[in-house]
Amino acid sequence: MMVSPFDPQSLRTVHLVPLTAFCPDGSLNSELQAAHTSRMYAAGIRCFLPAAGTSEFHSLSADEIVEIVRITCEASGDDAVVFAPVGLQIGHAVDVARRSLDAGASGIMFMPFSHPYMSDSGALDYYHAVMDAAPCPTLVYKKSPLPSNALLLELAKNPNVVGVKYAWNEMHEFRTTVTADSTGIEWLCGSAEKFAPYYMLAGSHGYTTGAGNVCPHLTLAMHAAFAAGEYDEGMAWQQQLLPIEDYRARAGDSFNISMLKQAMAVLDQDFGPPRPPQRQLTDAERAEIDALIKPIVEAEDQLRTELTAVGLSSN
Repeated sequence: MMVSPFDPQSLRTVHLVPLTAFCPDGSLNSELQAAHTSRMYAAGIRCFLPAAGTSEFHSLSADEIVEIVRITCEASGDDAVVFAPVGLQIGHAVDVARRSLDAGASGIMFMPFSHPYMSDSGALDYYHAVMDAAPCPTLVYKKSPLPSNALLLELAKNPNVVGVKYAWNEMHEFRTTVTADSTGIEWLCGSAEKFAPYYMLAGSHGYTTGAGNVCPHLTLAMHAAFAAGEYDEGMAWQQQLLPIEDYRARAGDSFNISMLKQAMAVLDQDFGPPRPPQRQLTDAERAEIDALIKPIVEAEDQLRTELTAVGLSSN
């Protein structure tokens, strides 16, 4: 298990959570997974979080997670960073971490806890147990009150921790925590394009995306605008992406994955339906998504064409 030196500034970008492609029999579609990763890399994506939440982490076996990580590492370029998701039992997390690092992962990302009866002290024991067994660049994902901000600040002192994926959308808490940190780790928006502008204003330099599976050039343009302080331009890009995010957020975010998989069908890419217990779509919902996605795909195609014309895109 070897880990290359890691530059935390490589996190100052858009972090794609690539959809997981399934064959009709429910197995992984490795060929489509690799082709999709290559397209995303060609579009400019340089940070990948394969097999994470929008990639159906909780429905994947350990072997499938490691295989998706391997595919992502091989199908992207040498300058891409790939973080493998870990969670569930400690043994499961350590196994996935070690094998993913052997497969080429840059580091690991702790997924939000799915365990009941949690505490900061128990969470700290868990984090330490996994990081001690698989020391490498590590992201910590916050999507609920636990881990607390105090625990995140404590974890930031650990030499393995390079960043926090913060998806607890209390902006004052986020800003207060960022300003209290003296370690210099990266504090990242984990709530995608809908909240990214406000996180970036409060101190984040990067954000995660699921919509980027459909329109990578649009979200990269949005990130570039905000990173340059061009807020009006950034909000204009965000406005084009919000229909995707608003639809995914319906019914308690339960359309998060199924909406994007249907959107990929508009691009003639069949990723298969999400695994239960993820929401399955009705015919009416598919038609609604198709209509919603078409103008966004047109905007993505136009931007890609413009960038290619001036030599700024290899896709």
